[in-house]
Amino acid sequence: SIFTLAVLLASCGESDNTIKSVDGEVTSTAIADTDSEAKLNEELSSFEKEEAAREKEKLANLTTLEFDKVLHDFGDVESEVENVTSFMVKNTGDKPLIISDVSATCGCTTPKKPEAPIPPGQSDEIVVTFKSKPSQKNEIKKTVTVIANTPDKVHKVDIRAFVK
Repeated sequence: SIFTLAVLLASCGESDNTIKSVDGEVTSTAIADTDSEAKLNEELSSFEKEEAAREKEKLANLTTLEFDKVLHDFGDVESEVENVTSFMVKNTGDKPLIISDVSATCGCTTPKKPEAPIPPGQSDEIVVTFKSKPSQKNEIKKTVTVIANTPDKVHKVDIRAFVK
């Protein structure tokens, strides 16, 4: 095993390789030539510049939003009956608002997002349908998660119902 390691290191053509065995533990040191190190530093610098440009572009396309409400209370509802509400979302920024996803915490709640970008100053709605399952009784609270091109990215609105 030490012999194999020595052969591998020797085959690299490096003259600054060192192999040591102390108390049965093998350590190896391989020193890269300056050309390789310079190339790695250049690649790293290039990657960092590209990443900074991507981050700048991402920040340039962010906007802000505002909901007309963050909680809708359906009150008392019958089991297995569809209850529908909407949350109005307004683009309060200066770039188009893109809602990329809306999701709910369970299958009994179905949100539907606006498909088109919302222009600055304009509003659109997120429609939420709640239909309780037979096993759901008493107070129910569900969260709808909204993903958008905003600094916080994730926003939450809630619905509440008392299932009879």
